[in-house]
Amino acid sequence: MKLTSPFLSALVSAVGTAAFAVAAVGQTSATQQQPAGSPPTHHHEPNPTPKNLKVLPKEMTGDEVHELMHKWEAALGTECSTCHAADPNNIGPNGKPRLNYADDSKPEKNTARLMYRMVQDINNNYVSMVENSGVPVSCGTCHRGHLEPPLFVPPPHDHEHDHDNDHPAPTGEKPPAK
Repeated sequence: MKLTSPFLSALVSAVGTAAFAVAAVGQTSATQQQPAGSPPTHHHEPNPTPKNLKVLPKEMTGDEVHELMHKWEAALGTECSTCHAADPNNIGPNGKPRLNYADDSKPEKNTARLMYRMVQDINNNYVSMVENSGVPVSCGTCHRGHLEPPLFVPPPHDHEHDHDNDHPAPTGEKPPAK
C-alpha cells in the first residue's frame, strides 16, 4: 500500500480531524467549567483525621477541628504555631517545617485545653442557668483578639447620683436626712 492511496489519505485526515475535535471539546468543557476572568476554583483536600484530641469531641472531623482552630486564632489574635510545634523532619513546599498538630510539647497547647474546659464549664454550669442568657462565652469574650487578655478598665463615671442612698441603712438606723 502506498502512502498516497486515497484510503490512507482519508484515514490520516479522519484521525487528524478526530484528534483536533477531541482537543477542542476538552478546551471548550474546561472553558465552560471556568468562565474567563473568574478566579480559579480551589478544591481543598479534606483535612486529615485529628490525632491526640484530649478535650475536643473525638468524633470531630479534620475539617471541623480546622474550622474551630481558625475561630480560636481570630479570637486570640494569634497563629497556629502559638500552640503547635514545628516538625523539622516534615518540610512543606514553601521550604518551612510543617506543624505537628498531635505534638504536646508546647505549654500553650495545654493552656488552650485548660481554657477550653473553663469555657465549657462556664457555659454549661453558669451561663445556661441564667434565664434568657442567650449568648455563651467564648475565647473572644475575654481575649478580644489578643493573646493576653486586655486588662479591663472601667469607663469613667459620666453620671452623678447620690451613692449614700444606694444601700439600705443597717438595721436599727435611719437613713441620713437630705
